[in-house]
Amino acid sequence: MGDKNGQVVAGGNGQGNRWDQLDRPTDVLIDKETDSLIICDWGNRRVVRWSRRSGTTQGEILIDNIWCDKLAMDDQRYLYISDYKKHEVRRYQIGDKNGTLVAGGNGYGADLNQLNTPTHIFVDQQQTAYVSDNNNHRVTKWNKGAQEGTVVAGGQGQGNALTQLWFPSGLFVDTLGTIYVADSWNNRVMRWPKGAKQGTVIVGGNGEGGGANQFHYLEGLSFDRHSNLYVVDRDNNRVQRFSIE
Repeated sequence: MGDKNGQVVAGGNGQGNRWDQLDRPTDVLIDKETDSLIICDWGNRRVVRWSRRSGTTQGEILIDNIWCDKLAMDDQRYLYISDYKKHEVRRYQIGDKNGTLVAGGNGYGADLNQLNTPTHIFVDQQQTAYVSDNNNHRVTKWNKGAQEGTVVAGGQGQGNALTQLWFPSGLFVDTLGTIYVADSWNNRVMRWPKGAKQGTVIVGGNGEGGGANQFHYLEGLSFDRHSNLYVVDRDNNRVQRFSIE
């Protein structure tokens, strides 16, 4: 906190596919166990790990040949990866190359056993996976071992009604099962209580723009332990912070 400049902790050697390079990375998480970064190296179609120890000059490939988009990790250190070309989410033990299917995997479509361009993932303590099913304009919930998911937000086609989402992206689920979702093209963050048929707008929803209460295409979101909400306001080239009750 308070730094005016960042420091490069992975890549920084131009765009490329060498072990010391990245190509348009889209997600990162911290593996505290090994004090390393796990990165979705989108343009190289691989997931890589970079140690956070000083002096690290290159990463190692964990999973290759995957159309990865977003990552998540559960309490048991299983890694979850959304594959936007195979329309599936898989769970991997670190070091495992094949993984276990946890969502989708039946081609793209809108059936409950399908996804259409999955992006963000949130995994709770029961290893339940919540998936932003982007092109289906819905969030689906997949219990561990389930053959199909249930729609827990959206699913009424694209639109801006309180029952709808329009290209959902960033996800967070609290311990009560309340879902917070970045509703990208509606430029709003919505809250969907567990079992609710519609959500409420908690920030944004004031049209596309650069005002303090507006967004221009939402991407990711996260909370800190003081209930501050951080939102990636992509096309405004900024991150915004909101205090949420």
